[in-house]
Amino acid sequence: MTHKTQIATSLWALLALTACGQKTADTRNAPVPADGNLPPVEAKKPNADYKPAFAGQTRVAGVKTATPYEGRVLAEGLRSPWGVTSLPDGRLLVTEKGGTMRLVTGAGKMSEPITGLPKVNANGQGGLLGVRVDPDFASNRMVYWVFAEPLAEGNLTAVAKGKLSADERTIENATVIYRATPAYSGTLHYGGRILIDKTGNLIVSTGERSDLVTRPQAQSLNSGLGKVIRITKDGQPAPGNPFAGQAGARPELYSYGHRNVQGLAFHPVTGDLWEGEFGPRGGDEINRIQPGKNYGWPTITYGIEYGGPKVGAGIQQQAGMEQPVYYWDPSVSPSGMTFYSGDAMPEWKNNLFVGALGGTHVVRLVIEDNKVVGEERLLADEQQRFRDVTQGTDGALYAVTDQGKLYRIGKK
Repeated sequence: MTHKTQIATSLWALLALTACGQKTADTRNAPVPADGNLPPVEAKKPNADYKPAFAGQTRVAGVKTATPYEGRVLAEGLRSPWGVTSLPDGRLLVTEKGGTMRLVTGAGKMSEPITGLPKVNANGQGGLLGVRVDPDFASNRMVYWVFAEPLAEGNLTAVAKGKLSADERTIENATVIYRATPAYSGTLHYGGRILIDKTGNLIVSTGERSDLVTRPQAQSLNSGLGKVIRITKDGQPAPGNPFAGQAGARPELYSYGHRNVQGLAFHPVTGDLWEGEFGPRGGDEINRIQPGKNYGWPTITYGIEYGGPKVGAGIQQQAGMEQPVYYWDPSVSPSGMTFYSGDAMPEWKNNLFVGALGGTHVVRLVIEDNKVVGEERLLADEQQRFRDVTQGTDGALYAVTDQGKLYRIGKK
């Protein structure tokens, strides 16, 4: 980013931070300044008066997609869809919160519910959550998913695997391979996203279960709560994990200090793991995850408690704790996310797309040198709670919403 662009970005951020009570900026028809920057997309008053740690950490300049694109409803009638992923043949596999999966074709035809999965606790923020298929799915038909598992001692985030049957009606030999203990009676903050890394291991996010009594476990290396974990396909700690062999630390942990991680994505060029997580009232974050690092919750945050008080000591920086690459205040509620690596929309190349629940739009973040330099809001007029976003084999983006819709977002 040029020095001129940095100055413009900082100026727009300053103007936005001092704006009070304005409606969200609509930049779709705004004239583009000579330097190419638009005002920040967020113009509402922040919940807190906290200052960012560096320029461009929040409220960067707006951007506008120049290539004509459209977001159209491909299918509707899904039952609280939560996760979506592509199959090698171009179809999509979608999880439904109540405990079933469905296949959806490129023409929008939905299968009957796929059954045979372990029982879920669908209360609150629980249910059947993130899903991925094996890189060798075409030959082994293996599926991996995350869910809120009900146990006698409470509920927890669990990971399971199974084989999609030949008739595609059921999951065969469904097996729970990992449980993020301890279990807890609450029904909030399960995390729930899952990826498969280039070594064939599973990357899974968990939440700290929300309540004050469990919140501190995000900082504990002897707890599975509030973490990003890395395990084998059999649920064992993956080789090379940062805390392997460390006394008092769980060997499956990859990073810690997280609140409720619902977004995970690998950068298509660098291979870096990026993460999105909910803040409390404000303080939603985008992080670049490095193994063994502490991402601060609940010690540092740019958000406040829902009732208005500061969180803990009300600090935003502390030695030994990572700063978010980007944060939002007020919240957009960032959920599932993906980097765009297709060729149909060249200006979207390597941009990060994030489903926004409370924000009711799809976030587009332009990232250069691991910093956010532009933000756009897509499909805001749809007023949908976008739960997950993935890229299809056809180079388009696909997004599911809490209201049961599946969108295709691509070039006109």
